[in-house]
Amino acid sequence: MCPLNDSNFVDTEDAARDESLATLEISLLSVIFISAAILNTSLLIVLWRKRKQMSRMRVFVFHLCLADLVVAFFQVCPQLVWDITDRFVGPDLVCRLVKYLQVVGMFSSTYMIVVMTVDRYQAVCNPMVKFQRTSTRLNILVCMAWGISLLCSLPQVFIFSQVEVSPGVFDCWATFVQPWGLQTYITWTTLVIFILPVITVVVCQVRICRAIQINLYQKTQQQGNVGLPLPSRASGVARMSKARVKTLKMTVVIVLVYIVCWAPFFTVQLWSAWDTNAPKETATFTILMLLASLNSCANPCIYLLFSGQFPKRLPLVTLLCQRRNEGNDSINEEKTLVSTLYISFKNVSESK
Repeated sequence: MCPLNDSNFVDTEDAARDESLATLEISLLSVIFISAAILNTSLLIVLWRKRKQMSRMRVFVFHLCLADLVVAFFQVCPQLVWDITDRFVGPDLVCRLVKYLQVVGMFSSTYMIVVMTVDRYQAVCNPMVKFQRTSTRLNILVCMAWGISLLCSLPQVFIFSQVEVSPGVFDCWATFVQPWGLQTYITWTTLVIFILPVITVVVCQVRICRAIQINLYQKTQQQGNVGLPLPSRASGVARMSKARVKTLKMTVVIVLVYIVCWAPFFTVQLWSAWDTNAPKETATFTILMLLASLNSCANPCIYLLFSGQFPKRLPLVTLLCQRRNEGNDSINEEKTLVSTLYISFKNVSESK
């Protein structure tokens, strides 16, 4: 029942629900939704409060948090409700809207990483352009990512609809032209959401690493020729270079985590679409597709990790999640936890 999961596609048979598998799916989705919502909301509030002082990288992180919240509230949450009720509850318009927003989240999270990587590539490989860049240009990159997401998700509105799967029973399913419609849909979506973005970011990262390697080699040669020692850590230039390298490392980790989370998902999708004998209703398939949403939980954690504060802040997040799940804490205690979490994120932001 994921946006690309072919369990939503119209079939000639209505398979019986596997209750144990459904329980596993509900448990995983609940953990992912709560974690993604708390982490991204907290970081988003802090970045918004510091919006007048934000660097270019923080702006991208801010919009990445927004994209991950779209994933949490419009992809994971509807899927969770859907699994609990077994059937989609709502009219045809809501069905189409939910399916549209589910893919918007996938597109926006992906292409925000792409424009973030492209921006880092420009900063390293075309440093002279840095002085010509303005906030307007930055907004153009962000708007392009959101525009692509909103536009490329439109086919969902026409593919999915409320369908009578059995007499008197309706569900939100997709209808494709037979026999090639499903394969075309899955292949095209994999291409534009995963393969092309991954190729783009990998090429950018390779060229960034190559540019850094050449730059370091040239500096070493120049210093060797004039007999000057390497710059000390106290040097302003050295500190600036260290900060830039730190943001580059963070971008690399974000890209790698994205690939690790989403590669199994799209592999499973392609397998199930092109192989009629694929074991589509197994726990392995279900878990691989659900764990893709963990990427929305990982991104704010990566930002905290590179802020040097993650080990100190993680227990606070865990404690807040436990208190919310137990439901036994008082209102004052919950407010105190939220305030403590906010202050922690604020300190992380100020330390950047």
